[in-house]
Amino acid sequence: MKIHEVKSFAKINLALHVTGKLSNLHKIESVVNFIELHDKIFIKKINSDKHNISFIGNFSKNIKKDNTVSKLFKVLEEKKILNNKKFQIKIKKNIPHEAGLGGGSMNAATILNFLIQKNFIKINQKKILQISKLIGSDVILGINPKSAILLSNGIVKKFSKTSRFNILLIRPNFGCSTKKIYSGVKNFSKPILNNPRKNMMNLKSLLKYKNDLEKIAFTKYPKLKMLKSFLENLNQPLFVRMTGSGSVIVAYYQKKQDCKLAKVRFKRKFKNYWCNTSKTI
Repeated sequence: MKIHEVKSFAKINLALHVTGKLSNLHKIESVVNFIELHDKIFIKKINSDKHNISFIGNFSKNIKKDNTVSKLFKVLEEKKILNNKKFQIKIKKNIPHEAGLGGGSMNAATILNFLIQKNFIKINQKKILQISKLIGSDVILGINPKSAILLSNGIVKKFSKTSRFNILLIRPNFGCSTKKIYSGVKNFSKPILNNPRKNMMNLKSLLKYKNDLEKIAFTKYPKLKMLKSFLENLNQPLFVRMTGSGSVIVAYYQKKQDCKLAKVRFKRKFKNYWCNTSKTI
């Protein structure tokens, strides 16, 4: 059987506002983009009575057995969508977890996309949305990954040809639990992205936005606040912001050279932290 290789791109939140709470989930609005940093997924149809899911690479340790990819296949099996087809999935993890980069969710979205495009499964848009929600709230963003604005009501508006940035990603030697960070939310922001337009994703607009979860993460992990302050003085970034619920802090640059020099300077001071340059796509 042929082995297919696909890329699963990391996502970043250029802005994230918590606007309310449902019964067990928070309502958020967010400006989302995808970056060149990606996991590699190897997919092969196999003759077996069960799926074979494994992880390799720098960030393959401590991935739970009940992960987003295993959840995807469990849902597809329960809904009898796979028609007894079984797959071997091997994922090379280049995206750190508990980082705010949506690595696991984007893995599930990428595989679901692949199964649809290669006609292994046949489902309509309504079913795609339903399955995505069962796996994770941000999985839908990875279906046809593009720059997007996520509205408080869960609707995703996608855009082409938006502003591009060179970025420096920094992760200290710890991750942030999404559940733990959101549990600290006490106040809500007024929605300001309800009428999504492309100009909401340009630099002038982005400078006005924020990530509401920074305050909570910085209280729980003061080191993150220190890292953001350090990055703000590193080769004059356009802006610096935490992505998702952390722990990755992102510095945004216009010029590739400025971004590269910032990485060199950062590594001199913080030798043991994960540090990566990338680009929005």
